Amino acid sequence: MVNHPLRKYKKRHIVLAVYLLIFKILIISSLIYIAYNLIEIKTDLELTKQNQQQLEAQINSNQQNLQSQIVEISSSLLTVKKDFSNEISEIKASASSDFSGIIEEVIPRVVSIGTDISQGSGFLISQEGYIVTNYHVLEGARYAKILRYESNEWVLAQPIGYDPVLDIAIIKISGNNFDYLEFDDSDNIKVGEKTIALGNPLGLSFSVTEGIVSALNRAGPNDLKAYIQIDTPLNPGNSGGPLVNKQGKVIGINNFKLQDSENLGFALESNYAVESINNILAAQNQTIRV
Repeated sequence: MVNHPLRKYKKRHIVLAVYLLIFKILIISSLIYIAYNLIEIKTDLELTKQNQQQLEAQINSNQQNLQSQIVEISSSLLTVKKDFSNEISEIKASASSDFSGIIEEVIPRVVSIGTDISQGSGFLISQEGYIVTNYHVLEGARYAKILRYESNEWVLAQPIGYDPVLDIAIIKISGNNFDYLEFDDSDNIKVGEKTIALGNPLGLSFSVTEGIVSALNRAGPNDLKAYIQIDTPLNPGNSGGPLVNKQGKVIGINNFKLQDSENLGFALESNYAVESINNILAAQNQTIRV
């Protein structure tokens, strides 16, 4: 029996069609596999991107927390430093009942003031040479000159401004690198607290007297209850000098004493003094503040 050529052709055609079908199936399967892998890769990339964003967010959060902790630590260190400085000052003061431990640091910041009609005291309140004293020390004077503790030379001072109600005056000497006294919060003063008054009593420059706080919120000549009563001796020439606590900070400005009385002096509380000083400086467009 002879194979018909047409049958051979059909058989070949069927085989070829089967091969083509198998090839198509393989190609489609490969494309499906590739597409599936591409989807998985895309998903992995998206997850990686999300993880990276989460990681960046966590890093940023950690950086912010670290910065906040650094600020808190810095603030704590400054507080500790301040407390430590206060402790050192207290140790120096307590080493002697007459405050000799801190006088050597305080007295160079005190000045004697002389005018053509009076004399008094004052103290430096900034490194730029600003000095505070009582208004009545300068009232009516044509000039004011200053003698510093570490100098043997009188220098002329420039008037800055006045507060006659609180009896405060600000003057200035040339220079920009002076040691100065800092004010303490007079709301923290306690009756019985030891103090020292520094000044120029009766022309005796840079004298120091010790006493205690006898009472607070006493009324002064201006009827304001803004004065510390002290048993520290005050004499003419003490006016305008600082009243200092055991930390070496100013808690008052020596102002007046009752006539015909012993050891009954009064100093303007530091918080009133600071407010007055800053008002004077602001009115004169001065940039410093105390």
